[in-house]
Amino acid sequence: METQIKYLWGAAAGLLSLMAPIRPLVVCAVIFISIDFITGVAASRKRARGVGEKWGFESRRAWDTVTKLTFVMAGIVMSWLLDTYIVHFLNLRLANLFTGFVCGVEFWSYLENAAEISGHPVFLWLRKFMKTRFDKEFESGLDKASAEAGDKSTVTMPGKDADGSESV
Repeated sequence: METQIKYLWGAAAGLLSLMAPIRPLVVCAVIFISIDFITGVAASRKRARGVGEKWGFESRRAWDTVTKLTFVMAGIVMSWLLDTYIVHFLNLRLANLFTGFVCGVEFWSYLENAAEISGHPVFLWLRKFMKTRFDKEFESGLDKASAEAGDKSTVTMPGKDADGSESV
């Protein structure tokens, strides 16, 4: 039995050493997700107090974060494996792109939480600026994709008609 445990620990150490190059990406993702979780809890508490409800910590919400963290870690590992061993000749840096996207989403959520918690004009302005900028870039990307398609069809944002007006 002792020999089997040594083999299991050896296999685990081997797998961890294989993943050593992505340690900074994993640490970044864990930090961003953790900060978003903490500020999310604080924002939830302030929201409840604002409407006069009793606030309580829900373990279900914490487990949602653990699940998200698990999927993010798996995504980082899988994208790194793809980039390193499958399509290494393309040098896409998929793990960096994936982690950057995850951290960007968590940062956005942090800004929303910080704006809600503090009500400080800087966070309110940053949240509004980022939303406006994202919407502009997203629409620009859709227009470019439509132009590159070279056909008469148009690409529209969800909830908008081809002329840009709100659809019902």
